[in-house]
Amino acid sequence: MAIKSFQGARKQQNANEPTQLKVKDYMSTKLITFRPEQTVQEVVEALIRHKISGGPVVNDKQELIGIISEGDCLKQLSESRYYNMPLAHDNVELRMVRDVETIDGNMDVFDAANKFLQSKRRRFPIVENGKLIGQISQKDILIAALELKGENWNSTTKRGS
Repeated sequence: MAIKSFQGARKQQNANEPTQLKVKDYMSTKLITFRPEQTVQEVVEALIRHKISGGPVVNDKQELIGIISEGDCLKQLSESRYYNMPLAHDNVELRMVRDVETIDGNMDVFDAANKFLQSKRRRFPIVENGKLIGQISQKDILIAALELKGENWNSTTKRGS
C-alpha cells in the first residue's frame, strides 16, 4: 500500500531563478513636488516640514523639468546673504538642476543600487510617457534588499557550490 501526501500539489521552484525586484515596486508615488515659479523660501519650508532633502520640479502637465535640493537652497541662502538680497527674491526655476537623470521603473533594484553608487545621487525620478510617476531613493533600495533576507543575492553563486 502506497503512502499518499496530504500536502497537495507543490509548485516547482527553480533554485537558479533569482527573484526579480523592480524599481516600480518600491518607488514612492506620493511625492512632494515643486513648481518653477515657487520661491526658494517656500521650498526650504517644505523641505523642513516634510523632512526631505529635495524634490522634483514639474510643470502644469506633471512633466519633470528639474530637481531642487537642500544644496541648491543653501547656495541661494549663501548668495542672498553675500549680496544682501531677500530670500523671497529667488525662485525655483533659477536654482533647480535642469539636467535630470531618471531611472526606468522596470529596472532591477540591484542595478538601480549600482546606479546610485556610481552617480552619488540620493534619489532618481521615474518618468513614464513624459510624466513623473514616482521616485526611488537609496532607502527604498535598502527596503527591497531587506525583503530578500534569507534568499540568495545572486543565483550564480548557488550553481558553483
